[in-house]
Amino acid sequence: MFTRSELEIKTIKELRDLCRRYGIKPTGNAGYKTSYIVTLMAFPLLALQQMKQGKGLKFPNFNAIQVISSAIDEMNSPTDEQAALIRITLEGRKMSILTDTTKRTCSICTRLRCRLNKL
Repeated sequence: MFTRSELEIKTIKELRDLCRRYGIKPTGNAGYKTSYIVTLMAFPLLALQQMKQGKGLKFPNFNAIQVISSAIDEMNSPTDEQAALIRITLEGRKMSILTDTTKRTCSICTRLRCRLNKL
């Protein structure tokens, strides 16, 4: 994932931000770059070892893989707009679905429904 030389040139703040980004804690004293570097270099291997030991996430069995494969086939492929929505969601950003135009349309639809109900 990261090489030692990539991490050595970063400041403590940059290393801290990387750890926060991935949700991992530094090893030892957070005042030293080494604490962050060790953690950032080791976490991929530790994560895989934990899976092999049956901790946390586990490898799915063959039947589960077949079910997941069927579900993915059934879902089809996203349109460009749907893919963009997925990407922005993965970035943790929220979008307001109701724009001014949509709000006006909803308001008009509501008024029309009220008028139709009175007839």
